[in-house]
Amino acid sequence: LSLPAGIAAFGDAPSAAIPAAILIATIGAIAAYNFSLLGRLCAMTGATSYRSAWEKSVGESTAWIPGSSCVIKTFFAILAYSMVLGDTFSALFKTFGMSVSREKALIGLTVTVLLPLCLLKNLSSLAPFSLAGIAGMLYTAVAMAIRFFDKSYASTDSGFAMDVAESLRPSIGTKGATAVFSSNAFILICMLSTAYMAHFNAPKFYLELENNTIARWNTVVATSFSISILFFIGIAAMGFATFGGASNGLILNNYSTKDSLMGFSRVAVAFALVFTYPLAFVGCRDGLLEMLKVPKEERTDAKVNNLTYTILAVVTAVAMKITDLSFIMSFGGATLGNALIYVYPAIMFRSAVKNLGEDATKAQKLEVYLAMAFAAMGIGMGCIGTKMALGKL
Repeated sequence: LSLPAGIAAFGDAPSAAIPAAILIATIGAIAAYNFSLLGRLCAMTGATSYRSAWEKSVGESTAWIPGSSCVIKTFFAILAYSMVLGDTFSALFKTFGMSVSREKALIGLTVTVLLPLCLLKNLSSLAPFSLAGIAGMLYTAVAMAIRFFDKSYASTDSGFAMDVAESLRPSIGTKGATAVFSSNAFILICMLSTAYMAHFNAPKFYLELENNTIARWNTVVATSFSISILFFIGIAAMGFATFGGASNGLILNNYSTKDSLMGFSRVAVAFALVFTYPLAFVGCRDGLLEMLKVPKEERTDAKVNNLTYTILAVVTAVAMKITDLSFIMSFGGATLGNALIYVYPAIMFRSAVKNLGEDATKAQKLEVYLAMAFAAMGIGMGCIGTKMALGKL
């Protein structure tokens, strides 16, 4: 939902969506390759997690590098969730005629809903809600398409557009497809590194896949990422085509609180995020315990609960101060996202092939060059993207 703002970072004319779609597809394809690579690394080394893949290929002494990166990246994820939930619930209250600030909405939601969910010891009961959340996101994509084609926001001085702040009304300019050659395009590229980020879970997905042959694994990865690419292109294109250069870091903020169709979208997004929040949160909390080398037998309920209170308090405090979701997405993607998707897998694959010695095939040795090329690309995108993201502050 922040991708339209990524396009708006370099363009404001509808044709800017064309090169953006190409970028979304290209970055998605490379992210899919590296996701597949991580599964194949597990098959080669017998690794069971992202960190153990590093330990078994590169070495244990430096395993803290990907381990800490995963923790910080999941922290960015739950921070983004909290920011979206604060905006969304504040807007929902306005829909029902109540004026509740973003900060109050976020605090209330955190204390009454998020905290109890994050304190759950077994999250398996949330699985059905995750599926419902996906349905909600599909509804949002369809609703955005309807509002684009029915032109409800086409006029800036009538209709729903009059119900939003002037800075959120459609702003269509002249910076079209060629604007992608601006350095600002790296903001979108780095946001995509966050959008496609699931790589720290690749080993888990590979190990849990039934009949996990490499051919079957590659089919699952290709199918999943293809669907994601089409979904991201649809959301990004519809949101940007509707609001142009005014596309907000959370595109739902551009829609009127009096727009009932988009009001249901806010409910759907809120529902999806609330029940997937604990899954990301547990990844951050457990990763932090691993990083601090706290033995599992010492992870008492009291200790885990106290850590839960601390992390949620920090996340909520930061989310109340930072309001630009596109900055979190682009900065997080430029730094840790690029490392986890492009750089670390290449380093691990290179080391794993080297460890095979004479047993390594010619194809594996040649593939090392491809993986390292993507790593170099990730480093380059990360450096430029970080500079561009910080420049927006």
